[in-house]
Amino acid sequence: MQLTLLYFARLRDQLGQDQETLTFTGHSVADLLELLRQRGTVWADALAVEQPFRVAVNHSVVHGPHPLADGDEVAIFPPVTGG
Repeated sequence: MQLTLLYFARLRDQLGQDQETLTFTGHSVADLLELLRQRGTVWADALAVEQPFRVAVNHSVVHGPHPLADGDEVAIFPPVTGG
């Protein structure tokens, strides 16, 4: 399946890109995050389990077991605070 990945704020800066199209053979957000972590140290550090970040699929915040489908847009971003 093809996914559009979007990276925001500090993640965009750490990973050196704001978006990409990825051919993905996994099934869930958890699978996707594990694949991205396997890209190397910067990716593993930025997306480590203990790091604060959120994932949205098609504009809805989701969690690890959420299934992915062909054409999904996946945004990864740090938590946002308001004031």
